[in-house]
Amino acid sequence: MKIKNNTTIFIEIFLTLKNTTMAEMIVQEKKGARQKKNPIRVDMTPMVDLGFLLITFFMFTTNFTKPNVMDLGLPAKDPNPNPINIPYIDHLNQVTFILGKDNKVFYHQSNEKELTANNLKETDFSGVQISKIISEAYSKAPKKDIFTVIIKPTDDANYKNFVDVLDNIAISKKERYGITDIKPWEKKVYENVTK
Repeated sequence: MKIKNNTTIFIEIFLTLKNTTMAEMIVQEKKGARQKKNPIRVDMTPMVDLGFLLITFFMFTTNFTKPNVMDLGLPAKDPNPNPINIPYIDHLNQVTFILGKDNKVFYHQSNEKELTANNLKETDFSGVQISKIISEAYSKAPKKDIFTVIIKPTDDANYKNFVDVLDNIAISKKERYGITDIKPWEKKVYENVTK
């Protein structure tokens, strides 16, 4: 026994409806001098036929919306559980973005000893501000081949801001970026600035 697919079932229903009789008029013979009215019976087959044709037309011509996705280029998993050669990236070869609450974003190019409330600068998502900051940091980097953008969302950050930063990284055409948690020393300075 063959299992019929939806197309085969649809075609069989269509042909069954098509083979039924079209509009009929029931004609009665005259009886006597008085002529009786002929009752008219309207067959709905042509309308059903047209309905199925429209349904199939729209089924085959409709494009379903595809979800917009962003490609995250993640590195391959290291087969060695204890990595030996961990690359060190100097603070001058990176720019760090800290995503805060109320759509605020802060950035710095400092290490633990140098980061102060004056070094942690605030910017916003208007225009291409973040792309401009990335380009400026890249132009000042001593080793441009290992320049990295680091994103550190806080607990108060929202997902939209995270995606906006990733979009700005894509606009600036930088392929090396990392996503990590905010360090305790950065959190301390961040909390002092946002008070």
